[in-house]
Amino acid sequence: MSQPTLSFEQLRHSAPLALRQYIAAGQYQGHTSGLAQGRVQANIVILPNDWANEFLRYCTLNRQACPVLDVTEPGDPYFRNLGTAIDIRHEVSRYRVYRHGELSEEPSDIEHVWQDDLVAFAIGCSFSFEQPLLDAGIALRHIDLGRNVAMYRTNIDTRPTARLSGKLVVSMRPMQAAAAIQAIQITARMPNVHGAPVHIGDPALIGIDSLSSPDYGDAVPVEADEIPVFWACGVTPQSVVQTSRPPLCITHAPGCMLVTDVLNSAL
Repeated sequence: MSQPTLSFEQLRHSAPLALRQYIAAGQYQGHTSGLAQGRVQANIVILPNDWANEFLRYCTLNRQACPVLDVTEPGDPYFRNLGTAIDIRHEVSRYRVYRHGELSEEPSDIEHVWQDDLVAFAIGCSFSFEQPLLDAGIALRHIDLGRNVAMYRTNIDTRPTARLSGKLVVSMRPMQAAAAIQAIQITARMPNVHGAPVHIGDPALIGIDSLSSPDYGDAVPVEADEIPVFWACGVTPQSVVQTSRPPLCITHAPGCMLVTDVLNSAL
């Protein structure tokens, strides 16, 4: 039996376990920005075991973009350190399946592609620092508009390993100058969810041609008295996968995060 349909406002205040169960039941396939407020959200990367150690090295070299929160054992779909009974095959609202770097499908469940050699990584997400920004009185327009955050591929190279390389992806939030300074101070204290911004101001300096055409997520307007503020983004591995072309890689769809039981304050 399907569960009653919940409004976005109800989902914002749902307990994380209840939200994951709602998602696993196929009731919600949208973005998770602003949902289960106060709880850590995570980007997901799933790779065959023979790529997993190298990906972990890649994350170590690029910690601002890829801060690792938890890793599963090969073939085990459960994250043991992020909450109650988190089965990564079912509890993300939308996944992406890449084969040899090409996007092959975008399902709401990945049990049909799960293999006994897969290793799942949970990577810190900027959604986790949004609540401290809101608590400080900093408005976040994508949340006010009910949109996904805007994300862009840049011209900034990440630090490569033997088989993994690619460009940095960033998320953008427009702010007035005083709010941007405050946001830097707040997020710098949260290195497990990308830390301080990597760029402020002219997007062309990091290879972004148009803020109105994000590579991932939804466009949000930038007002005349605002500046765009850019943080390293956990969608970076998807850019890397398309460049490095492992035989199989499963990720979250941009903005569709794993909601954990961990409190943001723990980070």
